[in-house]
Amino acid sequence: MSIRYFTSESVTEGHPDKVCDQIADAVLDALLAQDPMSRCACEVTVESGAMHMMGEITSRASVDYEAVARGVIRKIGYTNDEYGFTDRSRFTSGIHTQSADIAMGVDSAADEDTTGAGDQGMMFGYACDETPELMPAAICWAHALTRGLTALRRSGELPYLRPDGKAQVTVAYDGQTLVGIAAVVVSAQHDPDVSIETIRRDIEERLIRRALPADMLTDSTKIYINPTGRFVLGGPAADTGLTGRKIIADTYGGYARHGGGAFSGKDPTKVDRSAAYMARWMAKHVVAAGLAKTCEIQLSYAIGVAQPLSVHVETFGTGKVSDGAIEAWLRDAFDMRPAAIIRTLDLRRPIYSGTAAYGHFGEADGDRPWEKLNDEILESARRLCRCGAA
Repeated sequence: MSIRYFTSESVTEGHPDKVCDQIADAVLDALLAQDPMSRCACEVTVESGAMHMMGEITSRASVDYEAVARGVIRKIGYTNDEYGFTDRSRFTSGIHTQSADIAMGVDSAADEDTTGAGDQGMMFGYACDETPELMPAAICWAHALTRGLTALRRSGELPYLRPDGKAQVTVAYDGQTLVGIAAVVVSAQHDPDVSIETIRRDIEERLIRRALPADMLTDSTKIYINPTGRFVLGGPAADTGLTGRKIIADTYGGYARHGGGAFSGKDPTKVDRSAAYMARWMAKHVVAAGLAKTCEIQLSYAIGVAQPLSVHVETFGTGKVSDGAIEAWLRDAFDMRPAAIIRTLDLRRPIYSGTAAYGHFGEADGDRPWEKLNDEILESARRLCRCGAA
């Protein structure tokens, strides 16, 4: 056997960086609820006892940014003064309107269909058949652990848990075949009066054994729970948070390439966000239709230009037809102009707060249009697949 390993990490909603992402997307949702044409590039930073909001917002909406931020912090669970950061922490803001030079790239179009990208850049979308969600297993299971950790805290089943936490999953492959979970790491913030023995027993029994597939856990799986033995001080009191610092956990856990642009706090005219969603939607159709077992798509844009500069397809040798044939089909089946992406995926709505923790991809049950498959497009892809197999 030629065993190789891959590791991905997820963090809970109480992680300092995720606190910032959730505030930024809550601001965006509040703006879009009143004015769907709002332009938003909101950044947030948090630290012990304080939070600061900055960025560029142009909107007809009237939003109390401070109230939004405090509401998010309260919902996450930072309400106890012992945590060193709460919904009563000091708030400051440096929000101003969007640069006219940047806005010109979107505003100067003669009509919606010639509306250019809000910035230059490249974005990646990815899908594979390792999990029902068509996501890489390592990040899918890491998110399952952090979601489960939060559920145990919120339900009161493990009342000593605090909001901050991380999980890491290392999966093993024999060649290209997923064969098991090699290692699991969970770091859970906790009250000071609980023993490490209790934490380790509870987390293994009530989280790891429940959240991860039993057939992937073996006698050789290494499990590490709070490896240092203590994690009382956490959240923004222990580590300064900032929007956009969890872009790998937000996407594919490092299993696919990343263009570098963060998502949270950005309205859909920013292709960093909207084109990444479109690329995921496209890749998901390729895999779901059986055109390939794995598909990575790169899109690139220039500010003020509507059509993508390039479309690149990579199926890593798993395609039923050539990558070039898939690229040609994608160009015909999907409109990748920014205004068309917004229209097709219905992105001018307050749907972003739910994406700001536990990843932007893989959850088809929520209000994420880029995760929902289109029957007509699927059938078109299957026809191409049948032609290629003939």
